Amino acid sequence: MGGFPLPALPSPLEEIADARLGARGVRLLLKRDDLIHRDIPGNKWRKLRGNLDEARRLGHDTLLTFGGAYSNHIRAVAAAGRLFGLRTVGVIRGEEHLPLNPTLRFAVDAGMRLAYLDRTSYRAKTSAAVVERLSAEFGAFYLLPEGGSNALGVRGCAALPAEIDRPFDVLCCSCGTGGTLAGLAAGLAPGQRALGVPVLRGAGFLADDVDALQRAAFGANSGNWTMAYDFHFGGYARSTPELGRFIVDFHDRHGLGLEPVYEAKLLYALFALAEADAFAPGTTVVAVLNAVADGLGPDPRTGPSDDRHTRLY
Repeated sequence: MGGFPLPALPSPLEEIADARLGARGVRLLLKRDDLIHRDIPGNKWRKLRGNLDEARRLGHDTLLTFGGAYSNHIRAVAAAGRLFGLRTVGVIRGEEHLPLNPTLRFAVDAGMRLAYLDRTSYRAKTSAAVVERLSAEFGAFYLLPEGGSNALGVRGCAALPAEIDRPFDVLCCSCGTGGTLAGLAAGLAPGQRALGVPVLRGAGFLADDVDALQRAAFGANSGNWTMAYDFHFGGYARSTPELGRFIVDFHDRHGLGLEPVYEAKLLYALFALAEADAFAPGTTVVAVLNAVADGLGPDPRTGPSDDRHTRLY
């Protein structure tokens, strides 16, 4: 495996002492899934692990998956291919742009072949016609869905709650495709609940997606999860000065740089909900961090607000 380190589980659990939460009687623990592996962190590894086993079981030596030009899933699949000696193909939404951005440059350097689909074709990316076209170009492959969210990926995420060795009430995560929330909720003990914070505008459809993923993975909806839809800050990879100020303040208070696309929105939501008394006094909340920022980069109070300039870790 070329000397690259393997992902390490379980990830650590850290308590955040913050007077704003303490005043509401809320205790916050961070499940530091970002520390599992530098290039295959958090939910990316949890979703990939079962799929890698299945690909090997079926005799595949090539993984093909989909994502945007700044997709952390694309980056993680490329890293996993390098680590485990598999060929990888990344099918990217939109046109090719040169020079490659840092995410796609990393993927290519890790051995991934890139292909591009216009946005109309990309919407039909899993149709028989598109898959056949990709098969004709790349040969046989194991197909990973965008974000790694399938039944195997969901089952991988369901193992996380058992790693938490302290009593807790609510387990929270950010949401893109809904696969992580579907798995986390299914792994909870009776009396515990899961909360997802979508980072997309107009993400009401995710409830149906989470339901479908749970039924595919476990045969039923666990019924113990909800989503807070009002913390997208304009949509995927969008931001506002308010969110930027929160990132800076959180770093100043706790020494942790929050990744702005997903995890800053998650933490902002938890603090806002606590202030609105959405958590009863005495509640212990665990927030799953799948990535952190590599420093604060451009001033997040006024910095980039679209995914052309945002690196996803």
